[in-house]
Amino acid sequence: MSMKMFRQFQKQMEKVQDELKAMTVEATAGGGVVTVVVTGDQRVVSIDIDPAVIDPEDSEFLEEMILVAVNDAMEQSQELAKSKLGGLTGGLKIPGLG
Repeated sequence: MSMKMFRQFQKQMEKVQDELKAMTVEATAGGGVVTVVVTGDQRVVSIDIDPAVIDPEDSEFLEEMILVAVNDAMEQSQELAKSKLGGLTGGLKIPGLG
């Protein structure tokens, strides 16, 4: 790969990474009582919890719903990143990119 091609690749990679930062995915748990939003670069930006499910006597239930929603959102975010970066990398295994 020539230096010129590498620079073009690098610019394209930066553009896709910027696009991923602006994109979000959303996951819910418990029938929608917990909603988590994650950016395409795997940053949790919000967690919304329906106040009706907050029970001080049963925090384990709420904790489990949060974990389910966060993990699902992170998986969706990783898949989004793979799909956006896949065309750019042509299937190359690049550390840190899935």
